[in-house]
Amino acid sequence: MIWVLIGVAALAFGGVWYTISRRPRQEPGVVSFRKHIDALSPEARREVMDRVRPPQADDDEQPET
Repeated sequence: MIWVLIGVAALAFGGVWYTISRRPRQEPGVVSFRKHIDALSPEARREVMDRVRPPQADDDEQPET
């Protein structure tokens, strides 16, 4: 009876290990963001970068040309 319990525990452990090892790894946020940006067209990329980039204080004070 003890061998059956050991076998069931080993199978359960193996199943959990297999499930965890097969799970896709999550990329860091910056890497994921850069891949997303690279996949966009130049027009869409410009819009996203303008939204993400913090506003510069110098942008309001630029002289008119």
